[in-house]
Amino acid sequence: MAAGTLYTYPENWRAFKAQIAAQYSGARLKVASSPPAFTFGQTNRTPAFLSNFPLGKVPAYQGDDGFCLFESNAIAHYLSNDAIRGATPQAAAQVLQWVSFADSEIVPPASAWVFPTLGIMQFNKQATEQAKEDIKRVFTVLNQHLNTRTFLVGERVSLADITVVCSMLWLYKQVLEPSFRQPYPNVTRWFVTCVNQPQFKAVLGEVKLCEKMAQFDAKKFAEMQPKKEAPPKKEKAAKEPAKPQEKKEKKKEEKKPAPEEEMDDCDAVLAAEPKAKDPFAHLPKSPFVMDEFKRKYSNEDTLTVALPHFWEHFDREGYSIWYGQYKYPEELTLTFKSCNLITGMFQRLDKLRKNAFASVILFGTNNDSSISGIWVFRGQDLAFTLSEDWQIDYESYDWRKLNPDSEECKTMVKEYFAWEGEFKHVGKSFNQGKIFK
Repeated sequence: MAAGTLYTYPENWRAFKAQIAAQYSGARLKVASSPPAFTFGQTNRTPAFLSNFPLGKVPAYQGDDGFCLFESNAIAHYLSNDAIRGATPQAAAQVLQWVSFADSEIVPPASAWVFPTLGIMQFNKQATEQAKEDIKRVFTVLNQHLNTRTFLVGERVSLADITVVCSMLWLYKQVLEPSFRQPYPNVTRWFVTCVNQPQFKAVLGEVKLCEKMAQFDAKKFAEMQPKKEAPPKKEKAAKEPAKPQEKKEKKKEEKKPAPEEEMDDCDAVLAAEPKAKDPFAHLPKSPFVMDEFKRKYSNEDTLTVALPHFWEHFDREGYSIWYGQYKYPEELTLTFKSCNLITGMFQRLDKLRKNAFASVILFGTNNDSSISGIWVFRGQDLAFTLSEDWQIDYESYDWRKLNPDSEECKTMVKEYFAWEGEFKHVGKSFNQGKIFK
């Protein structure tokens, strides 16, 4: 079974393909999409990254065994299993057909239509109208194909469904209002069926369909454009006149801005989304530097270095420690599926990483397991309540705030951070753990 790390930036729909495929296959996938693990525009320009991924683009995958892959379709294929790749040569070829269809027939018109509504691209009426017609043609083909089928290939979800759904995600969220969708009921039925599968929801969360078609906003587009620096004041020219042709060429050269980062258009949409307000902005600055602790935890011994550092610098006023226990252990079956529950929750909390740390452990064996963990949050409140984006999973857990000065808290922090100890409150043996950092 594949195990490795996916490098990307948050909310990258191309990376979603690989993440959903891993949910189906049980591949162990870590997602590095925010500092300190990965900083888009910096980490992917380093010599170490470029030696494995020469184009510097994301998503990029590195296996725990050192095996490296770039290009999202290849990564998703590798992280799949035969059940979703296509169990027969015919089914595998059909899956490949729909993967190619998504890239060639859906992504170009979807980009031309959606990008201007997100402020990424200047509006062009002719291009937008052509894109709408192209999408109608694509939807007509899909609607006919799905007239007698639940999924694109065979009787179950395949990599074909995963890829096509991800390529349509922004269409359904941004521009496909009910009147536009109405002639294609089979396509919308199929899309809604897919995004409500547990494996899709673990990655995408709740997908809300567009109620009103988004339009180009000239003001938003202007705000998205890079600000031009004011030209320096001209000094008095020397009496020797420069050649007119040379002047023209120089001006042309100066006008050319250096690209910040090589991204394709689809990557640009998500990378340039307006930043949401920081849910922690109301809190005073804390002397506890979370990133410094995370570096100690990642790179040095937990018991002799990271834990002493944690307690020496922990800010009791600025941070709080919580114990969370999964409410429904009777529903936990195979341990790899239970572990995927933890991974899915972590992925959906990606934007919380800067202000939180957690060690969540799966205890027990198949059909007899439990999940619990220790979380450290900035502030004194349960952080999940501060943002709607963080509320998908937390209600499935019972939460209890711990007193950082109590022996109970110190013991639990030690055991959960080190993944070793008696765990008297659990009554089951350690199986495996996941770190949110």
